[in-house]
Amino acid sequence: MNERREPGDEPVHDRALLLYGPKRSEVLNLHEVQQYGVDSFSDPDYIRLYGMAPAEWYARGIRLLGRTAVECTSDFLGDRIGRDIASLAASLLSRTRFVVIDPFAGSCNTLYWILRHVPHSTGVAFELDPHVFELSKRNIAGLDRTITLTQGDYQSLLEGQEIPPEHAIIVFVAPPWGTALDEVTGLDLRRTEPPITEILGRIGRIFLRHKILFATQVYEKVNADSLTELRTMLDWSELRVYDLNVAGRNHGILLGTKGWKPM
Repeated sequence: MNERREPGDEPVHDRALLLYGPKRSEVLNLHEVQQYGVDSFSDPDYIRLYGMAPAEWYARGIRLLGRTAVECTSDFLGDRIGRDIASLAASLLSRTRFVVIDPFAGSCNTLYWILRHVPHSTGVAFELDPHVFELSKRNIAGLDRTITLTQGDYQSLLEGQEIPPEHAIIVFVAPPWGTALDEVTGLDLRRTEPPITEILGRIGRIFLRHKILFATQVYEKVNADSLTELRTMLDWSELRVYDLNVAGRNHGILLGTKGWKPM
């Protein structure tokens, strides 16, 4: 539990301050990154990225905006997501090559972990916000995975993306949640920005002839109707929640396929 702050102390570094407050578009210093971890998760090293604790990645010149610190996937979760996706992707032929698409790249950390675990894979990412894009482009430049990051709206950019028909596609779906997440009622998948059903529908139409594996990031509490609506769009699906935080504040993924079903 966090200690009570006295008047004049620095503000609580939580979701409200970093995502909606004055820190949203500011580059955080190391103390602010660690304070967010302490205030929100009782762990100064919570924002682990690319296999590194905050002190290490900060020393290497990696920087985050306030909004990205909140929206990014930490290593603990990214690793679990990557392993589960790789396990499911292994249902396809061992020689299958994969293109992993992240329409809302942010830090690219989840994409990084998926690429670490899925053999024969390359990453394609899109980021609409120019400030997030510039920082992430510099941050991933020295990583040991192939990620092509483009600034712009995935909706128009994916239309011109040529992927050989024999390649399978993995899509990590994690648009900004914004007000779609309510700590009491949970995450409404119809109110993300844009709605997740819209994203799956668009990508499914663009790559109609490909085998697609969607991995949609969800919250431990999910609006039941929105989850049911999403699952009807998939040929197969499975919900997984990761026990990494206190009960009620855990994240998970809905794994789902189009054009194939796992063995």
